[in-house]
Amino acid sequence: MSALRLTSLLRFSTLGFFTLSALALLAIATGSAMAAPAKDLYKLCRQVKNDDEVLPYSHALYAGTVRAFKKLFPDAKIVPEEPELETQVHYRCMNGKLLACFVGANLPCTKMNASRDNPGADEFCKANPNEDFVPAAASGHDTVYSYKCQDGKAVVTGGTWALDERGFAKKLWAEVIQH
Repeated sequence: MSALRLTSLLRFSTLGFFTLSALALLAIATGSAMAAPAKDLYKLCRQVKNDDEVLPYSHALYAGTVRAFKKLFPDAKIVPEEPELETQVHYRCMNGKLLACFVGANLPCTKMNASRDNPGADEFCKANPNEDFVPAAASGHDTVYSYKCQDGKAVVTGGTWALDERGFAKKLWAEVIQH
C-alpha cells in the first residue's frame, strides 16, 4: 500500500496520527524507511556531501542511471530493462554527487572489507591446505584481497579492488548526471 493511500486511510481516524507515527518509527527502526524522492537525491547529496547508506533504485533517475551504466559497461550491447534495474541498481552520495552501482555476482555495491585477515579464507585453507586460489564464496565478495592457501593458511596474493576515499570499489560506481 502506498504511503499516500495509507495516509489518506488514517487521516480521519482518531488513532490515525498515532498509528502513522508508529509506522514511521517502525520503518526507521527496521531500516525500511522510504528513500527520498529522486529529484531530492541530487539535492541531498549536495547537502550532505558524503553518505555511505546505499539506497535502492528509483525510476525517476532512469536516464541518468542508464548514462552511468553505459559509462561503467561501455561494451554492453543492451541496457538492462526496468525490472533488472530495480534489483541491481544502488545509489549513494560522495563528494556532493549522486553515484550509481550495478550489483552482479562479483560486483558488490557495499563498503569493501579491507582487512587482510579473512576468517572465510582461513577456513577454506584449513580444508584445502595448498590451493592456488581461494574463491570469493569463501573469502567474501566484498574483500579487497585475493588469497591462496599455503600450508593450510590464507596468504594474500594481491588486491582485487582499488578503493575510493569512502571505502567502496572505485570502478563499480559512476556519477548519475542530472539533465
